[in-house]
Amino acid sequence: MTKSVGVIGMGMLGTAVARRLLYNGYGVFVYNRTAQKASGVASEGCTLLSSPREVAKSSDVIITVVRDGAAVHDVSFGTDGIIRGCDKTKIVADMSTISPMDSIRIHRQYGQGDVAYLGTPVMGGPDAAAEGNLVMIADGDYTSFQRVQDVFDTLCHTIHHVGKSGTAHAVKLCMNMQIASLAVSLSEGITLARALDIPPETFLKILNSTYFGTGMSKRKALKMIKSQYPATFTLENLTKDLGMIRDAAKSSGIHLGMSGMILDLYERAVSDGLGDLDYTGILEAVGKNAKPDVQL
Repeated sequence: MTKSVGVIGMGMLGTAVARRLLYNGYGVFVYNRTAQKASGVASEGCTLLSSPREVAKSSDVIITVVRDGAAVHDVSFGTDGIIRGCDKTKIVADMSTISPMDSIRIHRQYGQGDVAYLGTPVMGGPDAAAEGNLVMIADGDYTSFQRVQDVFDTLCHTIHHVGKSGTAHAVKLCMNMQIASLAVSLSEGITLARALDIPPETFLKILNSTYFGTGMSKRKALKMIKSQYPATFTLENLTKDLGMIRDAAKSSGIHLGMSGMILDLYERAVSDGLGDLDYTGILEAVGKNAKPDVQL
C-alpha cells in the first residue's frame, strides 16, 4: 500500500481528494499557492508544505489538481517544482483538466528526469471524491499505474486505463462537452416549459421517468429551477474547458458547430458575472437570451 500522497492544488476537488485520502489512512502532504486555502485540511491532519518540491520529497505519489496546463507545468518544473523533489521512485498523477498536447509535453519532460507521469483526470467532482465515487480516466505506463492503484481505488468506483499519454485528457474533453451540452439542453427545456406555462417540475418529473433523464436532471435540476447554483464545478471553469475543446477540434482539423455555439453562450455568461456559479447557472443566461429585448 502506498504510504504517503501529495496533493497540489486546494480547489474544491483537490481539497476533497486530500480529505478522502487522509480519512482512509494515508499520510497526506498538501500545497497551494495561496496557503490559506489549505488551512482547513491542514487543521484536520494533512501536512501543509511550502512548495511543490517539498511535497514531492515527502510523498510516494504526487497528485496535481490545478487550473490548466500552464499551472501544471509551473508546479511541475518551476524553481521549486515537483521535479526538483523527485527521483525515479516517485509517480506524478495529474487530475487537472488540461489539453492532450499539454499532457503529452508534460509527460515527456518528466520522462527526461526519469519520473513516471500519469494522466488521471476524473469525472464526478468534489462530492463524488468525498465518497470515493469518482470515475477516473487514466493513461501512461501501466506498471506505474498499478504501483499506486490503491490510491486511485480509494477515490474512485470506476477506473478506465485508456493507453498512451494524452489519451485520458482527450477523453476528458469529450466528457466535458457532454456536461456543457446537457446543461444547455436542460436549461432550454426548463425555459421552454416556463414559456408555455408548464410548471418546470412537471417537465422534470416526466423527463426523469424516461431514459432521457440524466444524473444532472435528477440531482441538479430542482435546484436550478429555484435559482440555486451551489458550485461543484464553476461555470467559469467549464468555459475554460470549452475553449480547450474548440482548440483541440481546430488542431485536429474538424469543426464542432454546437460546441462553438455553447462556448459563445458560456463566454457571455461569464461576462455577465455568472462565472462563480455552478455550471448549471447557465440556465440564467439561457433565460435572458430567450427574450429578444434582453441583452446579455
